[in-house]
Amino acid sequence: MEFKKIWRGVPSPVRKTIVLVVGCTLIAIGGVLIVLPGPFTLPFILGGLFVLAAEFAWAKSLLAKAQESAKKIDPRKLKKRKPEEN
Repeated sequence: MEFKKIWRGVPSPVRKTIVLVVGCTLIAIGGVLIVLPGPFTLPFILGGLFVLAAEFAWAKSLLAKAQESAKKIDPRKLKKRKPEEN
């Protein structure tokens, strides 16, 4: 609770700049991990949206759309199936 009180005491332009830098950095890391070999791409992108949604309305709407899309995913279909040998 004390953190929220301190955070709200920070001037709005400074707060928005901090949130923008941290959120965009997380999204950029997720974007780089798409190209480079490595796991955990999606958590960085969603984390960046989550951070941005704390201060920006447009990010809240993107996060809501991403959460709705994530609910539609069936994890059983994501497993790679080995091709059957005849």
